[in-house]
Formats: sequence, C-alpha cells, structure tokens
Amino acid sequence: MNLMQTNMPATFHKPAALDTIAYAIGESAIGKILAARSETGVCAILIGSHGSELEQDLANRFPGKGLVEDEAALRDDLAAIARFIETPSVGLDLPLDMRHGTPFQRRVWDVLRAIPCGATITYTALARRLGQPNGARAVATACAANAIALGIPCHRVVRADGTLSGYRWGVERKRALLDKEAAL
Repeated sequence: MNLMQTNMPATFHKPAALDTIAYAIGESAIGKILAARSETGVCAILIGSHGSELEQDLANRFPGKGLVEDEAALRDDLAAIARFIETPSVGLDLPLDMRHGTPFQRRVWDVLRAIPCGATITYTALARRLGQPNGARAVATACAANAIALGIPCHRVVRADGTLSGYRWGVERKRALLDKEAAL
C-alpha cells in the first residue's frame, strides 16, 4: 500500500477515512486509467499514458485529502471501466461522488450523464438545455473540470459543426471512445 500526500499511518480510524481517497491504476485500450473512490463513490476516473502523471493529477484535484493506493479495493471499478471502454453498450454503473464541482458544473455533468451511449451534443445545445444560450464556453470549462471521465461522459460533447474539440485526456482518445460508441 502506497500512501501519497498524507501524514496518516497505514491504519486509521473512521473519522480520518472521511478525508481519504483510495485509488488504483490499471490498463485499458486507450491507456492507463486511474480510478479513485471517496466514502461516497467514484470521485475520479483519469486517463493517461503514465501512472505517475495520473497520481499527480489526482493529488492536484484533491488537495488536502489522504490518497491511499488500494488496488484490491478498486479492482472491480477498474475492470468495469476497462470493460466499458471496450464495450460501451454494457454501460458504466458506478456510484459517483460529484461533490467536488461547483453547482453549475454539477448541472452540466447531470445533463452529460443523460446523453445516451452513441449520441453526441454540441456545447451550444448543452448550454441551451441549461437555460444559458450564450453559455457554450462555460459548458466547455465545466467539461474540462470533470474528474470522472466516462462516468460523466464529456467525450460526447462536440463543436457546433460536429467536429471534435479538445478533450482533457486527448482528442485521439475522444475519437476512439466515440468510434466505439458509434459502432453499437
């Protein structure tokens, strides 16, 4: 067990667990994936090429939290995420902890979670759905702040002309995810 960004001993009492996030890193068809859980649910799914970069990203997103590597506790989550990447039609039914976003971000993320697998939405259409017709840029910012890749499917948001725009984890990964979903 590896302890990151914490002064807590390997064993801790229940109150300290509220400030602890367990995480593990696995492999997928689109690169390394880091899954992290709070006491409420999955609070991060990060995608990248290097485990150390994913750990640093997690630490940056959750300053002040005790980060505890626990592969055994996250094994099923990692398997579900990898399975979803390979076969998006199976869905990704994990309890999510979205408390770490602003109220507006959480509203954007709720709309994203309602977009069916294989479908896309534009930033402008998503902003309109939220009652903010001029809020496409704010929607894009909320997508970029999303720490729960795939669980909050910001990869399903495209430009008004249907082309792909930036994706926190790389446009190539976004294209691969959308291609898999379109093949349903």
